[in-house]
Amino acid sequence: MKTEIITIGNELLNGSTPDTNATWIADQLWCAGIRTERIVTIGDESQEIRDALRQSLDRAQIILVTGGLGPTHDDITKKSVADFFNLPLVENLVLRQKIEERFAKRGIPMPKINLEQAWIPKGSKILPNKIGTAAGFSIQREKKFCFVMPGVPSEMKGMLRDSVLPFLQKKFGNETGNLFSLTIRTTGIYESKLYEILSPVFEKHGEVQIASLPHRFGVDLRLTASGNSRQEAEKKVTNVKDSIVAKIAAYVYEVGNRNLENVVSELLKRRQATLAVAESCTGGLINHLFTNIPGSSDFLLGGVVAYENAVKINLLGVSRKTLEKFGAVSRETALEMAKGVQKATNSNCAISTTGIAGPSGGTEEKPVGLVYIGVAVDDDVQIEKYIFHKERMINKYRFAYAAMNLLRTKLLT
Repeated sequence: MKTEIITIGNELLNGSTPDTNATWIADQLWCAGIRTERIVTIGDESQEIRDALRQSLDRAQIILVTGGLGPTHDDITKKSVADFFNLPLVENLVLRQKIEERFAKRGIPMPKINLEQAWIPKGSKILPNKIGTAAGFSIQREKKFCFVMPGVPSEMKGMLRDSVLPFLQKKFGNETGNLFSLTIRTTGIYESKLYEILSPVFEKHGEVQIASLPHRFGVDLRLTASGNSRQEAEKKVTNVKDSIVAKIAAYVYEVGNRNLENVVSELLKRRQATLAVAESCTGGLINHLFTNIPGSSDFLLGGVVAYENAVKINLLGVSRKTLEKFGAVSRETALEMAKGVQKATNSNCAISTTGIAGPSGGTEEKPVGLVYIGVAVDDDVQIEKYIFHKERMINKYRFAYAAMNLLRTKLLT
């Protein structure tokens, strides 16, 4: 079952917007057992769209298209696709009503131009959009399927999860059943070190594809195998997974797709524990990551961004003598910050961060990338020192993930 992805938008070609849609779609398809054969990116030109569709349909059975479904003059994907399939655009009254209701609920006037989004190719099937006003649609020609979705990532993702993938799995389940994929998520270890540790496993298990996917939070390992059945493929992957986890257990926080903040939040909820965070160099990032989780109010009490020493002293109770003797970036300050925010909020658990994110501010004794992280669980406080990169934004995320991972390991002991 050959599958291709077409992403549309001048902004993708001129570099102003990264094409995250294609990689995300390919990843989701892969997890569902569907291999993407080709990814094509084109501009907002009708002829280019028609040419890309013609070429993809000559090669593949499934085509997924994103971009160009908005109401503005450069959103020409819908008409171009309709022209390619020789289908007129017709108004769908149900879509029109939903668009009108969406604007009415928000209490703002609806621009007439938005009504153009109620027009879809005749005979196509609607892919509902639960977030925005641009409905997607699918068209079948003989045994080939073309799915057209918005370019807005959040809208496209919901559409793919809710409509496209369930259809593909139902329609082509027998063809996708012999592929199994699993992700091992790690943090606190570099890709090169992972490879050094795991190279014997990689060499021994050549029947399993192992992709290393580094990102600012850590490194993911994607394990994929095929077999005569899904069960056979899963067994191959499970054997390799067990070998890998046995070698790098200290760095593995998830076997699956949860991110670290979700893993930690579930540990806190399981213990019915509360958390407060005192942040200096991370500037509120840890609180931000936790509050991205629905229901985080079940465990997160709040936090203090204590950038200035005066805030550390007045709000967290850090001793002036500690700051004068050891400095703001020190093991001693991290300890008092963690205890201080724990006391101020009456929380069970606490995190503190104090470091030098860069690019300036470092010294030979305290270089850029240095961070002290404190974690308190009840009366037990642990302080760790890390030295990371020299790039500010990368450092902030690595500091935050190191802090959350330290709390995770402490909650598990």
